[in-house]
Amino acid sequence: MDARRTVIMSPERTRRTMLRLACEVVERNRGVEQLVVLGIRDRGVHVAEKLAAEIGRVAETEVPLYGLDVSAFRDDVVGDPDRSVSPVGTDLDVTDRDVLLVDDVLFTGRTARAALDSVVQLGRPRSIQFVVLVDRGHREYPIQPDYVGRLIQTKHRERVSVATDGSFSVTVED
Repeated sequence: MDARRTVIMSPERTRRTMLRLACEVVERNRGVEQLVVLGIRDRGVHVAEKLAAEIGRVAETEVPLYGLDVSAFRDDVVGDPDRSVSPVGTDLDVTDRDVLLVDDVLFTGRTARAALDSVVQLGRPRSIQFVVLVDRGHREYPIQPDYVGRLIQTKHRERVSVATDGSFSVTVED
């Protein structure tokens, strides 16, 4: 039996959603002077790039953007990962900054929890905010995003995919 794929966000809808999210971030933070955007690698980085560009257009300034590797902080990794490695590969200090964590899809909350552990290794931020393009439910951790592009109800076996190859659409595969 072939898998069924349904488009839930077209490229145009995704573009409008990113603009809405950017406006919400700028409004909530009363500007972006202290904002730093951290895209959770790998797919969250693509969403973060688009979102940071939209935030920059809305606020008329460039927003710092980094990729955040959370693999060393996952609780479902076998072995004892080296947690001393900087998750962004730079000397980034987030002390007294507003950190915007960005991911493509929120599912169980495990990646978000690892991202929080990773961020606190970079300093003591003034705030940590979490944005996802799609929230599909099924949490294993009590994690809730501050900003959501689209909330959808899915079956546990379904897969939500964000295409970042130029079209930037979202599909659900059964």
